[in-house]
Amino acid sequence: MEWMAARPERRIDPRLMWPEVRSVIMLGVNYGPDRDPMAVLRTPDRGAISVYARGDDYHDVIKKRLKRLARWLTAQAGGDVKVFVDTAAVMEKPLAATAGIGWQGKHTNLVSRRFGSWLFLGAIFTTLELPPDPAEADHCGTCRTCLDVCPTAAFPAPYRLDARRCISYLTIEHKGAIPRALRPQIGNRIYGCDDCLAVCPWNKYARQGRETKLAARAALQAPALADLAGLDDPGFRRLFAGTAIKRTGRDRFLRNVLIAIGNSADPGLAIHAERLLADPAPLVRGSAVWALSRLMPLVALAALAARHRPAEPDAGVREEWDCALA
Repeated sequence: MEWMAARPERRIDPRLMWPEVRSVIMLGVNYGPDRDPMAVLRTPDRGAISVYARGDDYHDVIKKRLKRLARWLTAQAGGDVKVFVDTAAVMEKPLAATAGIGWQGKHTNLVSRRFGSWLFLGAIFTTLELPPDPAEADHCGTCRTCLDVCPTAAFPAPYRLDARRCISYLTIEHKGAIPRALRPQIGNRIYGCDDCLAVCPWNKYARQGRETKLAARAALQAPALADLAGLDDPGFRRLFAGTAIKRTGRDRFLRNVLIAIGNSADPGLAIHAERLLADPAPLVRGSAVWALSRLMPLVALAALAARHRPAEPDAGVREEWDCALA
């Protein structure tokens, strides 16, 4: 995520990104789930997908709405505008807190007294001089529920996140093999993680989102790991067309699915990991080795190694076999 360190001055002051901007209008779109997002964690043969990614890609949905609002604003009051949805060097959460939408909780995400944890953020930059709204105060108090629930201990301190341990980062942004020490803690989370959001006490005021395009697709509520393990690239693209998941790519997604299979404690899923030992992608093959090392006795794993273990270094696959057989 080197892009986050690039041009930090532009993140500090929006005027360095667009010198003509005089006001920033921050908006939140509620995507509150219709069920407990952590319930799927109790079904280890199913995959847990973060609530935000179960429907249509929020970038596309919200940007269209922002553009409509921006056109209305310029028609009513003039000025020039630019719209942003999780794009460019825009610090949405501090801006949203300054605008009074919510505050950044100890888990570093925005929390709203009206909508709890479930808000997408969008920004309209305008050349108009608009009166500011009062900022929102921090209402976390002494609560640390979000910090304590994190499976990988990704919060070294309140309001600080170590992305290198964050399941959302590891399953979405991280391109290589996930560190072995963290794989067991990932459980069946195959795309993102909602734990620190879902346990926030302010969710007692949350309400279900009303934007139908952001609502969860039935196929993504709790998909079977066995079915996901069988996805080739065309099948992956079909299943996740129009979603944020598609950008991750099939190989990284299968890496996550195989980690979940390895954590399932279900030997019946081993056949799906075994088939992927011959996958074209080294990342998938290596993840299949780890999954099988968790589900099979060592003698059976050694028999598979005789057929599939590469004789020479192979993009980390040989190392996975060495660790599995150690």
